[in-house]
Amino acid sequence: EKRAFLAQSPQLYKQICALAFEKVFMIVPVFRAEKFDQPTHLNELRQMDIEQAFASDEEVMNALEECLAYILKEVREKCEEELEVLGQRIEIPRLPLRRIPYSKAIEMLREKGEEIEYGEDFSKSQERLLWKIVKEEAFFITQWPEELKAFYAMPYEDNPKLVKAFDLIYRGLEISSGTQRIHDPELLIKRIKEKGLDPKNFEFYIDCFRYGSVEHAGWSIGLERLTMAITGRKNIREVCLFPRDRKRIFP
Repeated sequence: EKRAFLAQSPQLYKQICALAFEKVFMIVPVFRAEKFDQPTHLNELRQMDIEQAFASDEEVMNALEECLAYILKEVREKCEEELEVLGQRIEIPRLPLRRIPYSKAIEMLREKGEEIEYGEDFSKSQERLLWKIVKEEAFFITQWPEELKAFYAMPYEDNPKLVKAFDLIYRGLEISSGTQRIHDPELLIKRIKEKGLDPKNFEFYIDCFRYGSVEHAGWSIGLERLTMAITGRKNIREVCLFPRDRKRIFP
């Protein structure tokens, strides 16, 4: 017998698939052994993922905002009665969505009296505050510090302390994140070590890039979070059958 793990994300595998098929789309269950006990977190959830070869972070951001606009349009047209019962009015965001660099978002929060240091991630209350400041239903936070994102996030050529990563905020809730990926195996190894991880545990993944790779990028949407935002619910467990969290694994 061997030690096995539940997948936290299809991330590494969808990158490998994109190198063969160019464009990959999937809806998958994922599992997070996180110790969060918050109304926005589950330990078992569903993600909608894409990965695209020959694409930059900006190109997949374009695809993401179009995907969100399409979903909202379909919900508004086909779920009119349900939205009325929930007291929700869906606005279709104007594209392109605003891109706000991480450093600018920090400034916005500080101007409102928030105590946050550069290099810290945003709390859920700070995401909601940014939504009120920006006054748009959806927007991107871009150009993240490398320490806040995973090892596979592509650094900027002129500033390797920043990576080509983005979060999508909708109605004050982060519903999606993505990056342009590193496709240079030696840079991958360097980043893996910098994160305190062992490259030997990622050999199957790194080797794929040794046989030729291309620029590629992708993202994932947390479907329960998106549903929570659309329906205006305060707790993600209200939009999920048989939610799994730290306190509930059965039924």
